[in-house]
Amino acid sequence: MNDLLTLHEVSTFLKVPKSTIYKLARERRLPGHKVGKHWRFVKEEIEAWVQNAGIEEAVGAVHQNGSHDRFSLN
Repeated sequence: MNDLLTLHEVSTFLKVPKSTIYKLARERRLPGHKVGKHWRFVKEEIEAWVQNAGIEEAVGAVHQNGSHDRFSLN
């Protein structure tokens, strides 16, 4: 079975705010799966996304918003 991560765990792993993770997942720019009202992420899919420069997209989204520091975990 693949390891599943919570939104908080992905936020910590990518070092971006939870709001950015929600936004990217909703827009299907970050691989995730909605289970009821909760998001779950397959660890291997997130790691592959990072390897394919997805992390640059996440950090760019935070900087465009302007309301979050890149190192914020909230």
